[in-house]
Amino acid sequence: MRVQRNIASAALADEPDISVDLSLLLPILHKYKTKKGNMIPLLQGTQNLYGFIPEAAFHLISEHTGLNISDMYGVATFYAQFRLKPVGKIIIKVCHGTACHVQNANMISDAIEESLGIKDGETTSDGLFTLESVACLGCCSLAPVMMIGDESYGKLTGKSAVQILKEIKIKWNTPK
Repeated sequence: MRVQRNIASAALADEPDISVDLSLLLPILHKYKTKKGNMIPLLQGTQNLYGFIPEAAFHLISEHTGLNISDMYGVATFYAQFRLKPVGKIIIKVCHGTACHVQNANMISDAIEESLGIKDGETTSDGLFTLESVACLGCCSLAPVMMIGDESYGKLTGKSAVQILKEIKIKWNTPK
């Protein structure tokens, strides 16, 4: 199966220098600082705030709560919901579950990667698209399928998937 989490590339030491306003995190820290089982709510709140969990946030959370950075990092890399890098404004999820795999989901991902010039888990240089392979989107009858936002696109070919992305990019870049 194609779905994998590249933990090595997500290591804290490999994170680019991303400047974030850590003062925005203080209300979340105040809310959860003394609560039992606060690690996941703190990580979720941080990600909701910034769109990912910046390295500096791990350090601030540790300073305010006493949580061990390596424990937080272990949780953040274990659960697929957490991100250690910024993501694009539009997340493309390509299903690689059994039905989609059998219907050649790899062809869809390969076409998108070639069209956007990124690999699975990466974001385009303009910050618009992030590509993610996922285990299942629950749309097996539409295989192969991708999801963008709340919209599912099924019975795809590489060409149709790329065309959908071109149309989305045009809409996104058209002045409103």
